[in-house]
Amino acid sequence: MDRRQRIFRAAVLAVVTVSGLVFAQQPATPPAGQAPAGQPPGGGRQGAPPPPMSFFVTSMGKGDGANLGGLAGADAHCQALATAAGQGSKTWHAYLSANPQGQPAVNARDRIGNGPWYNGRSGTPIAKDVADLHGDTLDQARLGNNLSRTTVFSEKGEPINGAGQTPNEHDMLTGSQTDGRAYTDGQDHTCNNWTSNATGRAQLGHFDRTGGGNTSWNSAHPSRGCSQPDLVATGGAGKFYCFAIN
Repeated sequence: MDRRQRIFRAAVLAVVTVSGLVFAQQPATPPAGQAPAGQPPGGGRQGAPPPPMSFFVTSMGKGDGANLGGLAGADAHCQALATAAGQGSKTWHAYLSANPQGQPAVNARDRIGNGPWYNGRSGTPIAKDVADLHGDTLDQARLGNNLSRTTVFSEKGEPINGAGQTPNEHDMLTGSQTDGRAYTDGQDHTCNNWTSNATGRAQLGHFDRTGGGNTSWNSAHPSRGCSQPDLVATGGAGKFYCFAIN
């Protein structure tokens, strides 16, 4: 082999070696539909956006029994808790009915917007609209909404104590019938429209759908009274539902 042939052969080997090294450093093409290694499925960013919280149970009551400062005070409590949890850009209302003297009844179902609503811990759907929440049709009533011990959380994303836990705090203030409307029987079901910690009683729901032979989330039974001790003795702590209306 002469000198020119040796130089040509060496050059070819060098090209082949470099090409092999470059090819070896290229990432393997993943199968169709599979994200490359180190990249989230679908090519999205690592770290999903926060769940679209639009429903929660108050982590604490007002501390004065069923005296919430009226509907306005209850709404303000929802708003303050939501703001502290970084959700203050929405407008929040308490799920409460009332019967103001000399005025039309106020229905809880009419105060909470149109939905849909999601919890803040996992973004789990609670109900898609008001009719779904209350089971207005036979099909909706049969299927039921998605409120339960495993889906209802506070604005902090913390679970609420239910039946069988200590203390039991599954009673939610609502003042409502099962359809989400105020009572019209002339009796006090709202502790004087949420201004009394003494006389009257409040209609309660069971967020965990358990206890007392009634699984209604919004109209299980009345409280013993309106004071904080009365609410605790019944199985609650003066907590209530909050919904984002927008």
